[in-house]
Amino acid sequence: MTVVAIVGRPNVGKSTLFNRLARKRLAIVEDVPGVTRDRNYAEVRWGDRRFTLVDTGGLDFAAGDEMGENVRRQAEHAVAEADTILFAVDAREGMLPADEEIARFLRKRARDVLVVVNKVDGPRWEPAALEFHASGFEQVLPVSAEHGLGMNELIQTLEDRIPSAPPEELDEQQPIRVAVLGRPNVGKSSLINRILGEERLVVSAVAGTTRDPILTPVRIQGRGYELVDTAGIRRKGRVEVGVELWSVLRAIRVIQRSQVCLVLVDATEGLTDQDTRILNLVLGGGRGAILGLNKWDILEKDEKSFDRTAREIRGRLGPHAHVPILSLSALTGQRVFRLFELVDGVYQRWTTRLPTPEVNSFLEAALQKLPPPVSGGKRARIYYMTQVGVAPPLFAAFASHPEGIPVSYERYLINRLRDTFGFEGVPVSIRFRRRERPARR
Repeated sequence: MTVVAIVGRPNVGKSTLFNRLARKRLAIVEDVPGVTRDRNYAEVRWGDRRFTLVDTGGLDFAAGDEMGENVRRQAEHAVAEADTILFAVDAREGMLPADEEIARFLRKRARDVLVVVNKVDGPRWEPAALEFHASGFEQVLPVSAEHGLGMNELIQTLEDRIPSAPPEELDEQQPIRVAVLGRPNVGKSSLINRILGEERLVVSAVAGTTRDPILTPVRIQGRGYELVDTAGIRRKGRVEVGVELWSVLRAIRVIQRSQVCLVLVDATEGLTDQDTRILNLVLGGGRGAILGLNKWDILEKDEKSFDRTAREIRGRLGPHAHVPILSLSALTGQRVFRLFELVDGVYQRWTTRLPTPEVNSFLEAALQKLPPPVSGGKRARIYYMTQVGVAPPLFAAFASHPEGIPVSYERYLINRLRDTFGFEGVPVSIRFRRRERPARR
């Protein structure tokens, strides 16, 4: 698939351009240099054309700190793998020495470069775009990514460079979207880098390095996945305003757009209350869940350590004790790819639809073992049950007196469903409805 990467110095509007081309708000936009740090990927489809769009952190060759070096390295990787480069510059600031240095870098390493002069927000700024012909590239396109001006010409220019996708490519199996969630600095970016076999995401000991949710496509044993690295979710009282608050809100929204969520825990610290809150967000949002114990390699342990740890965690999870638990190490790669077996299993259970006869056979056995309790002098009678939804599984049970069925009995039926059909790592719901009797003549 064609790869199009957006590069440029900090704060010229690369993420705004990325969001405009992807037609989604995928990258955080704030008037602060250096908000984007990793390579952010989006699979974009325009009609029968498909391509991978890459947003990068600012190319700053003068940055001397570790974070600046890491961000620059990410941008250089993006240039190396791209078929077309969108060199973003700022019409209002003009051609700066930093732009000239980036232009020299791109002339040596990039095959196809389009200069995108951003912030041309009206006719008065159009002459400013002419200055950028001095960059040495043939095509200079004035746009306003914020307001959409000039975008049609840019899109047409890109379409000429992107081949039409064959029908079989457009109809391929949809990838499973897997969000990697957790507290700051538990190793989310390191895990994704280990899976990819390269340093695709910036990793630093500084908590909060990841700000954007970073979507990265990957194929494991012929199956497609989209891995989403997210900002660390802090406790509400510890979140600062601005970029960090927006990052946490975006991480929470990512849950709703994912199918399976990996909640990563620092095994050296054990399960914390915040880890449990994140798991509640995932299952309460109707997503499949896996609990990953990262940094397992540095624990002192014996052959029974995992069983003891898993048993202790399940004891604390209460109604969520069904969630699969995996010990792993992003540093050494230990059991990292076992994760995808669990993802496939959780996704399969999340999308399972049970035949109604099987559901009612289950219901009959469950009622025989424990009928609903008496409430208000009446015992509710459950006549039949059927599955009415998937992703996540939702069941409807029709009863004579549904308001008299307590939550504890609903929990009993859900636990029996798990025992009978699996549903590990998947939220299951039952809605009790009154059975309408046919009207008498």
